[in-house]
Amino acid sequence: MEETARKVDEERQLVVFSLYGEEFGLEITKVREIVKPREITKLPNVVDFVEGVTNLRGEVIPIIDLKKRFGVQATEMTDDSRIIIVDISNNQVGLVVDDVTEVLRIAQGDIDPPPRTIAGLKAEYIQGIGKIEERLLILLDVDKILSSEEQIELQAEVLSEELAGTANA
Repeated sequence: MEETARKVDEERQLVVFSLYGEEFGLEITKVREIVKPREITKLPNVVDFVEGVTNLRGEVIPIIDLKKRFGVQATEMTDDSRIIIVDISNNQVGLVVDDVTEVLRIAQGDIDPPPRTIAGLKAEYIQGIGKIEERLLILLDVDKILSSEEQIELQAEVLSEELAGTANA
């Protein structure tokens, strides 16, 4: 009984962002920082949802367009667009989103398990659905945005880009 009460009282802190008109949330502990769009260097022979890499204070970070990753028509970046730098399996990756709107807390009891699909997303990317008054938040599982193979490929591309940059220095 105590464990159930504790679980209801537990809160999760989320960074809330919008993407193709839907609201999403990421665990704040996975977010390193949020930056305005910056110059992105295209990489050859990478999957289409990888926009390329960017240099963030001397570190080469791969950039993923979440719309493309989720199979939604990509749009041009706007003044509201942001890149959320997250940790995925101990690697930093940038996620392009339409807008970062807020940071909020949600009680664990207000999070339902994910349905099989929601907003066109497969359940594999979703941790749950948060309910805040009339709003629904899709909670993303950042560790599942890239498969193990995609993570390995991306790291190899980033490493080769870093080596090329070192060779040109």
